[in-house]
Amino acid sequence: MSDLSQIVKAYDIRGTVPDQWDEPAAEALGAAFTQVLNGLGEPGEAVLVAHDMRATGPGLAAAFAAGVRAEGRAVIELGLASTDMLYYASGALGLPGAMFTASHNPAQYNGIKMCRSGARPIGQDSGLAEIRERAQALLDKGEARPAGTPVAPAERRDLLTDYAAYLRQLVDLSGIRPLKVVVDAGNGMGGYTVPAVLGDAALPALPLEIVPLYFELDGTFPNHDANPLDPANLVDLQRAVREHGAEIGLAFDGDADRCFVVDERGEPVSPSAVTALVAARELAKHPGSTVIHGLITSRAVPEIIREHGGEPVVARVGHSFIKAEMARTNAIFGGEHSAHYYFRDFWFADTGMLAALHTLAALGEQSLPLSVLAGEYERYVSSGEINSTVADQAAKVAEVRAAYPQAEVDEMDGLTLRFPDGAWFNLRASNTEPLLRLNVEAPTRERMAALRDEVLDRVRR
Repeated sequence: MSDLSQIVKAYDIRGTVPDQWDEPAAEALGAAFTQVLNGLGEPGEAVLVAHDMRATGPGLAAAFAAGVRAEGRAVIELGLASTDMLYYASGALGLPGAMFTASHNPAQYNGIKMCRSGARPIGQDSGLAEIRERAQALLDKGEARPAGTPVAPAERRDLLTDYAAYLRQLVDLSGIRPLKVVVDAGNGMGGYTVPAVLGDAALPALPLEIVPLYFELDGTFPNHDANPLDPANLVDLQRAVREHGAEIGLAFDGDADRCFVVDERGEPVSPSAVTALVAARELAKHPGSTVIHGLITSRAVPEIIREHGGEPVVARVGHSFIKAEMARTNAIFGGEHSAHYYFRDFWFADTGMLAALHTLAALGEQSLPLSVLAGEYERYVSSGEINSTVADQAAKVAEVRAAYPQAEVDEMDGLTLRFPDGAWFNLRASNTEPLLRLNVEAPTRERMAALRDEVLDRVRR
């Protein structure tokens, strides 16, 4: 029997299949999800259910749908989808939904990202804890589907073209200069959505030459992990950009809700620079608007937001926190260091594809190479995220804090220490793994490297 406390995280569900969870657990979660929706008075008579390319996805999604239908709500099955496709459907149709994906995790994992209607997030403090408790109770009683309960109907719907058309009308690429674009889908859902958005014959042709890498859907990830945050998984894209003389490279994670960018030299463009670039574009259309940035984005991001007339607001790491702050402030845009990008025009939800369209538009509307364009938004040197396995995370964080009594302390999300010379670092526990995550930034590469090595030595000794 599944122990759901092991797989229900801060803002989604994730674990290995079948040892941590299986189809009976998925059915119980579907029933519990629907019970909680009913208790919240959630509108609509149906729930959207979609899955990515992982082999366990169809079975888990079907079991979840059975649990939903047992509780009296119909199911609209979207079949294969990216996570932002599920959010599009939730927003466009005004329905709650569940996306079966483990994002960038290895093949043996699967999970669920849930949302209320309008792509509103569900996290630990907004329904997920209650869903876990109700589902666990059903599993403990052995009756994920109560006997005699009427089964509501299900239907299948294909929204891929509608999703692509919606994104394309938000960013006009028709007048940009021709661009050669290498896209690494990592055998994930980008191989399904990129052709629809950038090359669908049903939509107006774009001046883009797409060079595809690993577009074949394969949840075993035979070429590399679908986690572009790890530099090792960008190597093939970097090589291909240089070999093909491309102007830009794009990499998507497994469920294609995150997008990473590589310039014409094959060098990564930091998600902070992309956040600042997109923020400037959105503020040009909506002057004076609020822009959310994650705690760990570069300090250049709030500087650039202010320079373009916007109001920067910092938020905790994690999509449920960012989305809640987006809704609270009616922010036009939000960005995180992990390459999650959120848009008011997309129901405050995250979509890597829309960020990619903005980046392509910014590059194609002028003649500068991407390295020069992105350089305008990169003012400081960052370490990227560095993970360390630590037995007692809280004790280690306390030890690191005590070592820097002169630093300014911020405990919004983990431990952030800021120094008078502009350097800072953040050390926080992972929400999904037994890790401490370190991010360091400084005005110079030498200062960043020295601070990074010093903190890592303390964390790992």
